[in-house]
Amino acid sequence: MKAGLSETWIKASIAGTMWAASEIVLGSFLHNLRVPFSGNILTAIGIVILVSVGHIWNDRGIFWRAGLICALMKTMSPSAIIFGPMIAIFSESLLLELPVRIFGRSIAAYLLGAILAMSWNLFQKIANYIIIYGSNIIEVYNNLLRWAQKQLEIHTDIVWLPIIFLLVIFAVFGLIAGMAGIMVGRKMLRHPDPEFSSPVNGTDAGISRKPETEFSYSLAWLFFDILLMIFAFLIIYHTPWYVWTLVISGMVLVWSVRYKRAMRQLSKPKFWLFFVFVTLLTAFAFTVAKGGDISWQQGLLTGIQMNFRAVVIVVGFASLGTELYNPAIREFFQKTAFKNVPLALELSVESLPLFISSIPDLKSLLKKPVSIFYNVISQADRRLSEIRDKKPEKRKIFIVCGPRGKGKTSFVRKVIELLRGQNLQVSGIIAEALTDGPESGGYDIVNLETGERMAFMRKEDKYGNDRIGRFYICPEGLEGGKALFAGLVSAKTDIVVIDEAGRLELRGGGWCDSITDLLGKSEHNILMTVRREFVERIRNKWNLENVIVFDIAKTDPGKAVSVIIKNIRPDK
Repeated sequence: MKAGLSETWIKASIAGTMWAASEIVLGSFLHNLRVPFSGNILTAIGIVILVSVGHIWNDRGIFWRAGLICALMKTMSPSAIIFGPMIAIFSESLLLELPVRIFGRSIAAYLLGAILAMSWNLFQKIANYIIIYGSNIIEVYNNLLRWAQKQLEIHTDIVWLPIIFLLVIFAVFGLIAGMAGIMVGRKMLRHPDPEFSSPVNGTDAGISRKPETEFSYSLAWLFFDILLMIFAFLIIYHTPWYVWTLVISGMVLVWSVRYKRAMRQLSKPKFWLFFVFVTLLTAFAFTVAKGGDISWQQGLLTGIQMNFRAVVIVVGFASLGTELYNPAIREFFQKTAFKNVPLALELSVESLPLFISSIPDLKSLLKKPVSIFYNVISQADRRLSEIRDKKPEKRKIFIVCGPRGKGKTSFVRKVIELLRGQNLQVSGIIAEALTDGPESGGYDIVNLETGERMAFMRKEDKYGNDRIGRFYICPEGLEGGKALFAGLVSAKTDIVVIDEAGRLELRGGGWCDSITDLLGKSEHNILMTVRREFVERIRNKWNLENVIVFDIAKTDPGKAVSVIIKNIRPDK
């Protein structure tokens, strides 16, 4: 079982991952086919999963925890718009949790929770329009309904009629989802351990993700983005149109340069078609529908103003979402009461391929919904058993950190000498700086077992085209180091030294693949040097747990060796 993670969070991670898998697989399918009410279909699937799980696991608070995990995993979506779906998923889980907390795990509580969860889609959609377009959208809605009332000669309070009608539809949809969840849950209780065979479909069990380019996170930019959004809302309502159009266009240009991901929504033709539609609809509502002295030009300008506000909301929050991935922010939350969340999320990422592979195609789901859900959710207990039985990792990770050029390699050399004095086999490489001769300022890598040297970094471009900082990376040295590490994956050794892991590895180069292979395909203890400012980013990149860090400014090689021996040879 993952260290430090409670069983309730483990169960919530499993349930949330199943929900997230349906969002990823079926969500993409429904989106590509442009199926109406696709959001409601996905909510219904989430309700069925949670209600079913609620029958086999009685842990208090499992619904909202599962919703939180699913919402956070929504960030893996390629869409630039993630805040809305994340809020919806978490809110739905809270609304499902509420009746169960009050009335217990009864049929009535499940059905009421399902109705509330499904109805949230309608209220969030209304709230989204108000937040994005401002209070003017309410006036547009009222004017259009009054115009329709006049044309149809209806004398009633028609304003609430469309909303009430939609609410009834959503409630019925939620009721059906809740009943399906109860049926699946009861079947799980009657037959808790079925023989499962996954439906055959074209779904890839793995997750193919494009390698991410390194992004320079900045807390200063985070606060600057917040100030920009506040400034935009002030200027759009307190300055002439020719001022706010120019200023907001400039802001969007700034955001587009720094945050390419934030621009994805604006690059879609659908966004601009809706832009035109809202603008024309507003002009109609403020002139023809409302009447009075408002000109068509004034109504049109109001529509454009609403859409500029929408652009600020969409791009601004996408930009904020990017900066919130800052490792410093995540590290802060790991020290709070939310420390279980990163661990549970890590477990979810591990479980996701399994659940993605079990999600059937939509045709199979519609044909036999109860049986399909039963087969999928039956894996929850199986996955829980796997996690419970999982042996704790024996490997130990040690990091030697310090500023650039302040003696990390010298520190490690002394550590290696002392470890070998204790009859420990040490393999890997160290990077030695060249201080004399015509190639002063470069680096060689040294094979710790054979003493063989290979040119690794040089200032001259004759060694290659790839570079980091002021140095060019020598291809022969890089490939030689990779080959050395590849051989160590299956070799017998007590500890592997990697000198060093840093900016190059964080962007996917250097020893990045070698580190991944050593962590995934071996149980070797690892000692690596890392510049002080990169330690947390390295830990986060490879999800390193229980890392022991030696700061060369605060300890000495002898003490470090004592700690290493105590951890890898506890009997000594």
